Amino acid sequence: MEFTISSALLSQQLTAISGVITRNPVVPILENFLFQIDHNRLVVTASDLQTSISATLAIQSDAQISVAIPARMLLDTVKNLPEQSISLAINPDSYTVSIKSDNGQYKLAGESANDFPQLATLDDGIALEVELDVLRNILQKTIFATSNDELKPAMSGVYIELTNAMATFVATDGHRLVRYIREDLKASTQNPIIVPKKSLLLLNGLLGGRDRRIGFIFDRHKIQFSIDNIKVISRLVDERYPDYENVIPKEHTSKLTINKPALVSALRRTAIYANKATHQVKLTLVDNQLTISAEDLDFSNEAQEQLICNYEGLPLEIGFNAKLLLEILASITTEEVECFFWGLIKLF
Repeated sequence: MEFTISSALLSQQLTAISGVITRNPVVPILENFLFQIDHNRLVVTASDLQTSISATLAIQSDAQISVAIPARMLLDTVKNLPEQSISLAINPDSYTVSIKSDNGQYKLAGESANDFPQLATLDDGIALEVELDVLRNILQKTIFATSNDELKPAMSGVYIELTNAMATFVATDGHRLVRYIREDLKASTQNPIIVPKKSLLLLNGLLGGRDRRIGFIFDRHKIQFSIDNIKVISRLVDERYPDYENVIPKEHTSKLTINKPALVSALRRTAIYANKATHQVKLTLVDNQLTISAEDLDFSNEAQEQLICNYEGLPLEIGFNAKLLLEILASITTEEVECFFWGLIKLF
């Protein structure tokens, strides 16, 4: 069977879904795109078993056929073609795929679609819609704080709890913790869920240049996001999330209010002089002045800056990992930030 399609359109869609494909996957056939043709509809899917991303495209065909096509070779081919209409012919017996362009012809050795792992589906569950700007904001404020430690799977995702009053998003890697609450998202759910970090990073990469609402649906084991003609289906993390609420104090003893851009700039400059292993900077608060200092005793490097601020509380001296602190500040969109301190403070 044979069909035609725009090279630019195919390249764009393959690029969008290819991020889920890993090098040297456990199942070798996952190095392929799964092409499923059902008359005038083409569904292209990429998967790593944990997450699957599929794109649905309109074509002209009178056949039904499925085939697995080498992802890297196909993507590199169409990406390097100029904008034009190309034809793809699939041999149902040998699974070879022939590509014809204006000036060339290419042949790829495909594989049987029967060898491609059964993909997860989700037809029923809790369904919601969210504005893309809202979703971008949620991802910006949470993903950076998730853990990369494979031995802590629960912390390698974002914890989501939906109630009839609000939605709570939590992320932590053991050194920092983010709790982000939105009252414009709500639903009655049976259990909180943990969405894997990789799935959210892939989702975030699909949001560029779009300005619509997207839908998502989830049950106790899977979650599905629908963005235009693309669907992302991911298995949830089946682990117990840490009791984060006990880490967040109910009261504070000191409060700092300061201009965020000024604080970020000072931290970046001072951190240059910090120890390269610890990245530690010291914040000293007295009256309405913040002093940021750093030193690397191994090389006799040191730096210090003073900033005007609004500080309420007793004089305070505290150390932070500048890298982690800057990542937290980068997720804040307001011009001013408020920092609360309490009791005995642990240095990062």
